[in-house]
Amino acid sequence: LQRWYGLSDPAMEAALSDRLSFMAFAGLSLSDPTPDHATIWRFREKLGRLALVEPLLSEMNRQLDAAGLIMKQGTLIDASLVTSAARRPRMEEGKVSKIDKDARFGTTNERGRFAFGYKMHVAVDAGSGLVLDMEVTSANEQDVAVAPQLLDRAAGTVYADRGYDSDPLRRKLEARGLGDGLMRRRRGRELTPAELARNHQLSLVRRAVESLFGTMKRSYRLGRLRAFTHLRNTTDLAFFCLAFNLRRWRVLATTP
Repeated sequence: LQRWYGLSDPAMEAALSDRLSFMAFAGLSLSDPTPDHATIWRFREKLGRLALVEPLLSEMNRQLDAAGLIMKQGTLIDASLVTSAARRPRMEEGKVSKIDKDARFGTTNERGRFAFGYKMHVAVDAGSGLVLDMEVTSANEQDVAVAPQLLDRAAGTVYADRGYDSDPLRRKLEARGLGDGLMRRRRGRELTPAELARNHQLSLVRRAVESLFGTMKRSYRLGRLRAFTHLRNTTDLAFFCLAFNLRRWRVLATTP
């Protein structure tokens, strides 16, 4: 509910005490006590500290798979920079924030500009658009270095942009029986017409994953993070994935 409606902990406390629809969704009756904002905060902190968020996403995907909603015909992997909640350090201050010590500078795809914060890496089921897996790193981590961690639930052909063009990654895909849908980059030579045509066709497939990040930053207002540590931001972004998948579940289940 917090992720769907962009509510702070105090606002969540107020909504659970006031809105019948929220109470019903949370399984609370009019006579039940509702959690206050400190309880909500402590519960979320404990989920992150005990590393229980990833099992939550796994359990949701198990239920989605049991419902026949995960197509397993292809997997899209990609990453997106997310700005830190802390002020961007000035050059004379060094490259690390005193408030958010886990955040780093990372290069965007837009003319080599730098963003300060984190990077969210995802694996998405190509047929349904459901999030299969996610990792959160500092913004300076290379996409291709994190890609192997996103392959556990992958199926079919793995589609990714030029940043993932790597012989070691292709060998990992082959070892797992996954297809190579990695776009090619020049790597010291010009691409052949066949490679350019292949890249174009792959771009039409893999760009569907970009709508996930657009939804995250526009609809869920997560273009800028809310916490100051890697652990808390990972928990927040994992809850976005859970909220996103729940909404996709409803859409997929009601689509003829």
